[in-house]
Amino acid sequence: MDIASVRDYFTGLQDRIVGELEAVEGAPFLRDAWDRPQGGGGISRLIEDGKVFERGGVNFSHVMGEQMPISATAHRPELAGRRWQAMGVSLVLHPRNPYCPTSHMNVRFFVAEKDGEEPVWWFGGGMDLTPYYGFEQDAEHFHRACYSALEPFGVATYHHFKSWCDRYFFLKHRNEARGIGGIFFDDLNQEDFEHCFALTQSVGDHFSAAYLPIIQRRNDITYGERERDFQAYRRGRYVEFNLVWDRGTLFGLQSGGRTESILMSLPPIVKWRYDWKPEPGSEEEKLYTDFLPPRDWV
Repeated sequence: MDIASVRDYFTGLQDRIVGELEAVEGAPFLRDAWDRPQGGGGISRLIEDGKVFERGGVNFSHVMGEQMPISATAHRPELAGRRWQAMGVSLVLHPRNPYCPTSHMNVRFFVAEKDGEEPVWWFGGGMDLTPYYGFEQDAEHFHRACYSALEPFGVATYHHFKSWCDRYFFLKHRNEARGIGGIFFDDLNQEDFEHCFALTQSVGDHFSAAYLPIIQRRNDITYGERERDFQAYRRGRYVEFNLVWDRGTLFGLQSGGRTESILMSLPPIVKWRYDWKPEPGSEEEKLYTDFLPPRDWV
């Protein structure tokens, strides 16, 4: 287990992705380094009110503590009371144009330690796409990139992680998917460290190829108030998921993480309406009927 190599990869990944996003945006991202009083810290890279990205951030953090947070031990109670450290890169991008989808990517590494015992470690991560107006070309492209990231690790891996993503990014209180999914994995330690680290790196390295061509393809589409209004309404689902169901958000808040960086994932303009339904036959309805129900895109 080489923690230093994992950290070097994560910080390098953050730098590379930010550089690519700055080229698309045509403007720099803010850099905000921070320290955590309980141990560790991180670097937040973000943009607000950009021409392409209305809000976006690419965060690196490496934090540690003496007692595992409740969210981390709920499904692994045997780890309660252990020292821990966690590191990773997490990004969320909310474009301005409603025809451009929101996207999220996360790669992370966790170690729990106890004197006299072997450390328990695992990797996790994934990426997913949340469109407001669906395009089959975009959905197929994104999922093909996810498939390419996992193909070297077995033909069944993509399908396993794709199904996991469909189950995870699901709003149970709405009986509705957050978006069109992607891939998701957690507690990855079934093979040796090198294998798990390589898989995690491949996921991180494939994000830009999965997402940026979609932005470049859709960003110049003309839109109006109707599309912006629907975008703001659907962004409400993103907020609901992150604050109610997302384990990463809960872990960050329960572990005394930096609130500004944790909640950076939330979109800047959001609307809720009482019992709203899209017009039958509309492009808005098509998102619900043709894209949100899980389906095979590869």
